[in-house]
Amino acid sequence: MRIVALETFLVPPRWLFLRVATDEGVTGWGEPVVEGRAETVRAAVHELSDHLIGRDPLRIEHHWQVLTKGGFYRGGPVLSSAVAGIDQALWDIAGKVHGVPVHQLLGGPVRDRVRVYAWIGGDSPADVAEQARAQAEAGFTAVKMNGSGRLRHIDTPARTREVVDRVAAVREALGDDRDVAVDFHGRMSTAMSRRLLPLLEPLQPLFVEEPVLPEHSRDLRRVVESSSVPIAVGERLFSRWDFRDVLASGIAVAQPDLSHAGGISEVRRIAALAETYDVALAPHCPLGPIALAASLQIAFATPNFLIQEQSLGIHYNRGNDLLDHLLDPTPFRFVDGHAARPTGPGLGIDIDEHAVRRAAEAGHRWRNPVWHHEDGAFAEW
Repeated sequence: MRIVALETFLVPPRWLFLRVATDEGVTGWGEPVVEGRAETVRAAVHELSDHLIGRDPLRIEHHWQVLTKGGFYRGGPVLSSAVAGIDQALWDIAGKVHGVPVHQLLGGPVRDRVRVYAWIGGDSPADVAEQARAQAEAGFTAVKMNGSGRLRHIDTPARTREVVDRVAAVREALGDDRDVAVDFHGRMSTAMSRRLLPLLEPLQPLFVEEPVLPEHSRDLRRVVESSSVPIAVGERLFSRWDFRDVLASGIAVAQPDLSHAGGISEVRRIAALAETYDVALAPHCPLGPIALAASLQIAFATPNFLIQEQSLGIHYNRGNDLLDHLLDPTPFRFVDGHAARPTGPGLGIDIDEHAVRRAAEAGHRWRNPVWHHEDGAFAEW
């Protein structure tokens, strides 16, 4: 069997899908994308295709090594995301060839179901509490919320209290039998993190995500040691080498993204490395159906897995959602806040190719918002 073609599709709202075809009719799907840089990653995928056309798709590890190291210049989000989508597609082909789910090829399942969480929005305490109650009524046992909007390097007591009040409202709405995770998108400085995190301790969040920017990872130990709140990072780290020093800082949760951090091959290695530091895995995934399917395969095969992000109904997806591109939505039907173990071969989903091609006719040019402070200076989104 040989690879004969790699085809990419810009799929609204902000996704990039990849179809890898073989001469024996077996196809694999992947999701190589950097949100807001889809066209750039698309170009990288097609550059890398020169190393793949005519090759055996089942030599997954060899291809991973060549694609990540064979171009002399290494790493970074664009290359790692291009490789990630290709890697997902090759694992999808391998599972289909052998007639088993990918997690079976990774050693078999270590659990029967996977806990997932839902995103909630809202600006006021009442808004977020209402959405949290709605997700609890839908069966979810955990939600994630944005911690704040724009924050100055050291913000006022009033702004600090706003953050705490919103989290407190969600905790009250959920009770103590459910969890809330709080995402800061790196909007806090190290100093602001050390001020705010101790105030969240009584609310016992499942974790606080990206309190500081990844370029300040060297300061994470100071953040970790400032409170008992579990710290989660990793959506903007792209390899086991990026995670190496971060894991030693005392974080509680590693969050590599299956579409950014080198795909299934690299994330399983990151998970194993995290386990040696007593760090749990919670793959980042606010993306499309292929990325989620790949994440679930890792989740079922990873002993130190904690919880899975998923983006059904998230505000980015208005007009286009994950189920729109599946022939059978069953794998993403969550019961009591959990996903059942996929039994289909490969990634365990059947992509509706016709729907993908129709969506790609419209394409997209999604860009993330750019924020500014009151004085006109750039602010982290």
